[in-house]
Amino acid sequence: MKIATAQQVKNIDRRAIREFGIPGPVLMENAASAVMAEMDKFFDGLSGVRVGIICGKGNNGGDGLALARRLSIRGTAVRVALLAPFSSVSGEAKVNLAVLRKMDVDIKQSASLRYLAEIVLWADILVDAMLGVGLSSPLKGLYAQAVDMINASGRPVVAVDIPTGIDADSGAVMGTAIKADLTVTMALLKRGLVLFPGAGHAGAVRVADIGIPSEVIEKEKINIRVLNRESLLGIMGRRETDAHKGDFGHLLVVAGSLGKAGAAVMTAKGALRAGAGLVSVATPAGLVPIVQQQVFESMCIPSAESIDGTIGIGAENELIKAAMKMSACAIGPGLSTHYETVRMVRNFVQQVTVPVVIDADGLNALAGSLDVLRKAQVPVIMTPHPGEMARLLGISTADVQKDRLGMASSFAAKYKVTLVLKGAGTVVATPDGRRYVNSTGNPGMATGGTGDVLTGMIGSLLAQGYSSLQSACLGVYLHGRAGDLAAQEKGEASMIAGDLIEKIPEAIKETRE
Repeated sequence: MKIATAQQVKNIDRRAIREFGIPGPVLMENAASAVMAEMDKFFDGLSGVRVGIICGKGNNGGDGLALARRLSIRGTAVRVALLAPFSSVSGEAKVNLAVLRKMDVDIKQSASLRYLAEIVLWADILVDAMLGVGLSSPLKGLYAQAVDMINASGRPVVAVDIPTGIDADSGAVMGTAIKADLTVTMALLKRGLVLFPGAGHAGAVRVADIGIPSEVIEKEKINIRVLNRESLLGIMGRRETDAHKGDFGHLLVVAGSLGKAGAAVMTAKGALRAGAGLVSVATPAGLVPIVQQQVFESMCIPSAESIDGTIGIGAENELIKAAMKMSACAIGPGLSTHYETVRMVRNFVQQVTVPVVIDADGLNALAGSLDVLRKAQVPVIMTPHPGEMARLLGISTADVQKDRLGMASSFAAKYKVTLVLKGAGTVVATPDGRRYVNSTGNPGMATGGTGDVLTGMIGSLLAQGYSSLQSACLGVYLHGRAGDLAAQEKGEASMIAGDLIEKIPEAIKETRE
């Protein structure tokens, strides 16, 4: 499913009307019909329900006016607050306003706060049709006050296209914004509905078909998509009856240091559960007994240690030779930033001869030395969280979070890597400009070890022969889905990384089927 910018949506609407001859009022009518249908499903019918619709003067408000007419025709009690005078309504919205004013529907122009309060108290459901995707400055005045009043009402809220106050491109809250229970968006997802904090304001999101031909949308060349089960169907192949462990790759995990053996364990377990035929863990020699006691199914490579119990520079040649016998490598979890380890990571990334996924301290080792990536001989996947991304770029975490799509995309293009920018709505970006936003995951995954599990899963998929893009997208989606399944069973507050690992098989099974 594609994700559009505000400008792309405007271009698509314009093209549908001018080039394909679809009348604007028809698109508005289809939008209103879709909103009503989704409300009917979401609220399990609208019989006996009172609906208050708050409209602006533009096309978003026009959708609300058309919705009011449709609801009234079917017998639903409706009241409308128009936050502008009748005379300021134009275009397709004006057509719907003219019809509605002839009907027995309570509609108030230039609605005051008192009238808004009256509707809010009267209604069982409130509909936000104030502003659409064109918002470019923070809300103020009556619109800001209306948003705050609606949010404080405790009533369920339906947003038309996008919650008022959310920037359609960044997901930023423009001063204040509607907190919707249901958002019915037209034709395509908007970036602001999948990027946080906007995604957190949208509630359940439904994409409505309003009759725009696919040819109109294809001309826009949208290169951002949502990662969901449908987008990944058919990628995961079934195993042949006579398959053996050698058919599913051998992953080298380079991880762990004194006090952080768990990172190596989590990475290895994630890799095994994601289907790797063999996993070997290269870790400081002193940690080998711990890792082998925790992951019976993996092998260990005792590595030369620094004086501080980290993988030392003396292990470098041995690890590079070991990697030559492998299918892929995952490096970084729990390694530490000891100077010997940092030097080992930088040299390893330049010399390794199999695809590699880099995480955690592997990323920290590259901060300030990103030219190492230009010397890599193999496909590289990097999996930073926002703090690690900030260190790589030498900026603040807040700056990263303001433009997650842009930061991920520019980095991937500049250094020719597949970048996985973790967090709510994890972003996968490729060197050729494709971007994906993940639809799975929950706050329960904000606990130690879950990132290590993801590294193991992505490395496992690389080892099994999936491409960098497939490995990153599958790994991210399955990781989030396993987290969702674990949260359903354990609750978000009590989840630990081990709970997620145990749900990986179920996530894979349902995705493959």
